[in-house]
Amino acid sequence: MVMRLAMVWLAAAAICLAQPRRIVSTAPSITEMLYALGLGGRVAGVTTFCRYPPEAAAKPKIGNYLRPNAETILSLRPDLVIVESSMLHQNGALSRLGLNLLEVNDSTVDGIYQSVRSIGRAAGVPARAEQVCSRTKRELEGLRERTRNLPRLRVLFVVGRTPGRLEDLIAAGAGSYLGELIELAGGRNAFHDAVVPYSRVSLEEVLSRNPDVIIDMGEMARAGGVSEEEKRGVAALWGRNPTLRAVRSGRVFAVASDIFVVPGPRVAEAARRIAALLHPEAVE
Repeated sequence: MVMRLAMVWLAAAAICLAQPRRIVSTAPSITEMLYALGLGGRVAGVTTFCRYPPEAAAKPKIGNYLRPNAETILSLRPDLVIVESSMLHQNGALSRLGLNLLEVNDSTVDGIYQSVRSIGRAAGVPARAEQVCSRTKRELEGLRERTRNLPRLRVLFVVGRTPGRLEDLIAAGAGSYLGELIELAGGRNAFHDAVVPYSRVSLEEVLSRNPDVIIDMGEMARAGGVSEEEKRGVAALWGRNPTLRAVRSGRVFAVASDIFVVPGPRVAEAARRIAALLHPEAVE
C-alpha cells in the first residue's frame, strides 16, 4: 500500500513539474483565456494590447501583437509561449528561438473552444477548460434560442474606416468571428458573402446592400466606451445617406470595446451586446 501511494505521489509530482509555470501570451485573446482558466499567476508576459482582465495590464510587456520582441520574451525565461497561428505565420522569428511554442487558432467560435482546450491541456487544467467551454456554449445556445424566431435583420459591422469619413470601410465578412456573432445574435451579416473575413468595401456597396442595422467601431478600436458626442457624430456621418434603412430607422450604433474584436472567453457577452442592439426585447 505504501509503495502504491508513493508511486501515485511521484506520478502527480512529475505532472506538476511538467506543467508550465512561466507562460508568455502573444495576443489579447490568449491572455483572456489564461485568466479564464485561472492561470493568471503563471502569466510571465503579455502584449501592450492586453488590457483584460485589468490585472493583466500590470504584467511585463513583450511588445505589441504584430511585433513581439524576441529578446524580451527570452529574458522572461518562459517554459511556454502561446501564439496565434496567423501571427506565427507572419512573424517566423519566434519559431527559430527554440522556445516551447503552443500554436492556437481562435479566429472562429469553434476555434475559441479548441484554443481553450489546447491551453488547458498544455497547462494541466483540462477539466477547467471543459468547464469554460461548456459554460460559453450554454450561454450562446441560450441566446440563439431566444432570437430564433425574431426577424433576421441585415447587419453591417464596420471595424475600420478613414476617420471622419465613410471611406476605406472595413466590414466583417464571411468566416469572420464577428459574422458568427451577428448570426448568433439573431441577425444576418450584410457581407456574409465577402471573400475574406474582413473586407474592404465601398460606400456604394453598402448603399446597394442597404443594411437594417449599422454597428460602427471604425474610429474607436479601444477599450473604453463611447461618449454621447461620439455617438451623435457617427450617426450624423451615416446620416448623409438617408436612403439607408439603418439611417431611416435610427439604428446606427457607435461602439468601442475590445470585447468585439478579441475572440476569447467573453464571446457570449459580445454576442449579447450585439443582440441588445438588434433585438433588445430578447436580452432584457
